[in-house]
Amino acid sequence: MNTIPYYIVDVFGEKRYAGNQLAVFRHTADLPQELLQTIAREIHFAETTFIESDERVNGGYNVRIFTPDTEVPFAGHPTLGTAYIIQREIERGLEQDTGGTITLNLGVGQIPVTTAGQHELWMKQKPPQFGRTVDPAVIAEILGIDTGVLNPDFPVQEVSTGLASIIVPLRSLEAVHACRINHAAFEAFLAKAFRANILVYCKETVQADHDLHVRVFCEDTGFPEDAATGSANGNLAGYLLKYNDLGSSVLRYRVEQGYKIGRPSLIQVKASLKDSSYDINVGGQVHPVARGEWLID
Repeated sequence: MNTIPYYIVDVFGEKRYAGNQLAVFRHTADLPQELLQTIAREIHFAETTFIESDERVNGGYNVRIFTPDTEVPFAGHPTLGTAYIIQREIERGLEQDTGGTITLNLGVGQIPVTTAGQHELWMKQKPPQFGRTVDPAVIAEILGIDTGVLNPDFPVQEVSTGLASIIVPLRSLEAVHACRINHAAFEAFLAKAFRANILVYCKETVQADHDLHVRVFCEDTGFPEDAATGSANGNLAGYLLKYNDLGSSVLRYRVEQGYKIGRPSLIQVKASLKDSSYDINVGGQVHPVARGEWLID
C-alpha cells in the first residue's frame, strides 16, 4: 500500500489550536479528482489542499483547494498554510530566510506569498470585482436579524478577489453576534441568485487593539461558520476602499474572527486604492500541528 505525506497547520491563529485548520497533502499529481474530493470530505476541514509536485511549474507550485463539497479556485487560509508547508518542507528555508516568496499556481492564477518571520506570511490578492447588490431585507432574513441593525450608509454587495463574498455592514458587535443562518432562506437565495459566502462586519471589537470584528458563513453544506477567511477579508478590504468606510485610501488594520465558534483568529490587512488600482495584501501567522502518512490504495 502506498502513502503520501500530509500536514496539519493552524492559520491566522496567534498560537496552535486557534485560527483556521488546514490539511496539506504532497505528491498528489497522479491522484484522480474523485479521490481528492473524498480525502477532503474525510478530513472535513473548511479546506484541504493538494500540492501536485515538489517541482515548480512556471515559477510556482501547482496547488488545488477543496472544501468537503467541491474544488474552489482560491481561498485565503489554504494559500498561506500551503505556502508555509512548501517553504518549510520542500524548500526548507523558513528558519533561515525570512524574505523569500513562494508562488502558488491556483485556479484563480498565480498568488505570491511572502514571509515576514518564522510564522508570519502575507499574500497578495487579485484586484476586487464588484458584483450585484442584495436587498437588505433579503440578507436580514437569511441572517435572522432585523434590517435596522444593518448600516444604511453602505450597500450589501457581492465582492470577489477570487472567491465571492456578500459583504454585510452591521452597526454593532451585538448585531454581528446575533446572526444565525436561516437555512431555508439561504438555500432559496443560492438557488435563484448566486453562490457566495456571507461576511458580516462591524467596527466594534472584542479586543481593544483590533479594528474590525468579522463573521463569515460558508455556502457549503450546512452553512458552517468559518474561523478565519483570508479571501473574504481581501474582498472586505476592496469594499472598504471603494466606499471609503475607514476614511482613507491607504489602510492597515487588524481583523478578529472566529470568536463565536471558539477559534479566535487574527487577520492582518494592508490595502490601498490609487488611480482606480487596488493593492490588497492579507497576512497572518501559521503554526504547525501535526504530520503523517496518508494511505493510498
